[in-house]
Amino acid sequence: GWAGGYPEIVKENELFERYYREQGIVPAGEWDAFMAALREPLPATLRITGYRSHAREILHCLKEKYFRELQDLEVDGQKVEMPQSLSWYPEELAWHTNLSRKILRKSPQLEKFHQFLVSETECGNISRQEAVSMIPPLLLNVNPHHKVLDMCAAPGSKTAQLIEMLHADMNVPFPKGFVIANDVDNKRCYLLVHQAKRLNSPCIMVVNHDASSIPNLQIDVDGRKEILFYDRILCDVPCSGDGTMRKNIDVWKKWTTQNSLQLHGLQLRIATRGVEQLAEGGRMVYSTCSLNPIENEAVIASLLEKSQGALELADVSSELPGLKRMPGITKWKVMLKDGQWFEEWKDVPSNRQTQIRPTMFPVKDEEKLKAMNLERCLRILPHHQNTGGFFVAVLIKKSPMPWNKRQPKVHQKLPQRTEDTEVTAANSDNGCESINEEPALPENEESKKIQDLQNSDTEQSKKERVCGPPPSKKMKLFGFKEDPFVFLPEDDPLFLPIQKFYALDPSFPKMNLLTRTQEGKKRQLYMVSKELRNVLLNNSEKMKVINTGIKVWSRNSDGEQFGCAFRLAQEGIYTLYPFIHARIINVCIEDVKILLTQENPFLSKFSSETQKKVKDMAMGSIVLKYDPDPEKPGDLQCPIVLCGWQGKTSLRAFVPKNERLHYLRMMGVEVFKAKRKEEESESKTEEEVQHGMAQTEEGMDVEDKEHDLVVKMEAEIGEESSHSPVESSTMEVENKIEDLDQSSKNANNRVSQESKDTDMSNVKD
Repeated sequence: GWAGGYPEIVKENELFERYYREQGIVPAGEWDAFMAALREPLPATLRITGYRSHAREILHCLKEKYFRELQDLEVDGQKVEMPQSLSWYPEELAWHTNLSRKILRKSPQLEKFHQFLVSETECGNISRQEAVSMIPPLLLNVNPHHKVLDMCAAPGSKTAQLIEMLHADMNVPFPKGFVIANDVDNKRCYLLVHQAKRLNSPCIMVVNHDASSIPNLQIDVDGRKEILFYDRILCDVPCSGDGTMRKNIDVWKKWTTQNSLQLHGLQLRIATRGVEQLAEGGRMVYSTCSLNPIENEAVIASLLEKSQGALELADVSSELPGLKRMPGITKWKVMLKDGQWFEEWKDVPSNRQTQIRPTMFPVKDEEKLKAMNLERCLRILPHHQNTGGFFVAVLIKKSPMPWNKRQPKVHQKLPQRTEDTEVTAANSDNGCESINEEPALPENEESKKIQDLQNSDTEQSKKERVCGPPPSKKMKLFGFKEDPFVFLPEDDPLFLPIQKFYALDPSFPKMNLLTRTQEGKKRQLYMVSKELRNVLLNNSEKMKVINTGIKVWSRNSDGEQFGCAFRLAQEGIYTLYPFIHARIINVCIEDVKILLTQENPFLSKFSSETQKKVKDMAMGSIVLKYDPDPEKPGDLQCPIVLCGWQGKTSLRAFVPKNERLHYLRMMGVEVFKAKRKEEESESKTEEEVQHGMAQTEEGMDVEDKEHDLVVKMEAEIGEESSHSPVESSTMEVENKIEDLDQSSKNANNRVSQESKDTDMSNVKD
């Protein structure tokens, strides 16, 4: 029969069963349980971000309020099970429930819980992510000083985990480490930007390259240029995706061994490029959402064999206690899509030797095989802990790869540049560079190479302070041409009034400020970490940068009459706050509630202490800080920093709507009902409120240009399309954004139906 216009997919595939029975990846006696689990829908899982000090408050709110409301609840005659924490995920920060996405979206009893999930996801406080996809970042063991490369990063849930780990200590606004997140698909890069933006980190850069030929980058180390090697690399390669059958049911009818045979070569090239760029002593995690040994153990065995001892598999059996895993296998066979088996390369007929390659077969030498320790790989089977299928291998680099025994470095001292405010984000349209690591050069060749580098730098310096391509945003065959990244020169007159107005600390790293415009007024100021600035400045012709930096200031059309043309931006306030010494108002929890529930409240509504502080302060942008009182455990116990605006007779907060709702929930305010009332009253009070508002101007941001593309991309992958409103000074703009959100959701419903027939041959979690 037809359900919703589409025939129901039969969850049977004879070739799949025959193939995996023969490979022996499932323990004896568990085959029926394995197949039964694959036919069941995947439980919904969510992860609370450990990035902010608010994580404990969100966890408390979830457990004490929303989960309790699910007790004894029945939906469509099915009892809702209480959500359970994933036993292997640290600090109870990941949970799973038997509620499917369809039930969450459609059921009126769960509307409040669903609204909570959507809103908190937009704020970056919750990530709805499949349980097994949380494993690779955990096994990377990222520390705040690590330089991290995510080779195939879109859509970005694992990248978000990596960013959280960099910011483990929230008292450090600029960790020394960074994440470079790469994806070959230009459109998916914008989805990646959208995910990363939720975490407001100055330490993330999104680039667009073919992972198998991602270029060597250079950094300046004490005046000399050196090749950048990464401490940690996440290599989550494109795969056939047969571990995702529970959520991507198309795989049942489309599965064939041909997919894995076609992808094996690409997976091996990407993994090889990854280990080339790994620092000695560094760790690389290779992962797929496939169960197939051709995409898993075969790739790892081939990599270990050609590394000649430079790599070893790490023993992670003691990490993530509570996670049920199967060891990697040492024997497997290769099958063609017609069901023909081959046990050794010598058995493959010559007419099949383009489809089947020698690297797909297990190593025959028993000594070599034993030394590889392939059993240290992890395979997650769906029936063990009610998850998807997954494969992970953790590699440690002990020495340079044999084809490049000496790590390529440029040793000669370079003269200090006086005007290093210049960088060009890569602009080869296809984003592809040479596939191999640069060979070790004789000294005279190295010197010649350095001279060429210096000459190209000098030529570049003669131009205006450009940090990227011309700002043409026209869609090209290989993606958008990106706006430039222009660092503020040290003597830029723009900065002095900002520094005076906010009494910025002398330690403030103003050299890390950049704009995305080459000509005309600078409307937004962004900030990156010192280390990412180094990467941007030294790789002008190599990188195609899609996005980096967080917005810290926005131009305000009326600001100059108040002493500063730029107001603070909420997304960068936690980074800026440690450096600001003026225009800070400490507020009590009742004041915070007024700021977040009323659009433009009069000063008389605030506490007498707040009124006194505001009295002698000039109009303009301000910081509103709430510090918890340990003697009042019933109140919110995490600090809050908000951007605000002080008018003649009023005080207001500039906070995106979802972030407002987040803080109100944490304070115990019932926002579900409040939101309904607000929507009813908005049309009545709009003109009145607009009349009394402080007039500011948000300006057209780079992200705004990308908004439609992100809406479309989220629709294509069948996700919720709920977009965080841009900060704005009028309710009219907020209403328009809500209308846009609603229309994008409608579009999403249509597109997600169409996407049911999408080819799943290249699935990534």
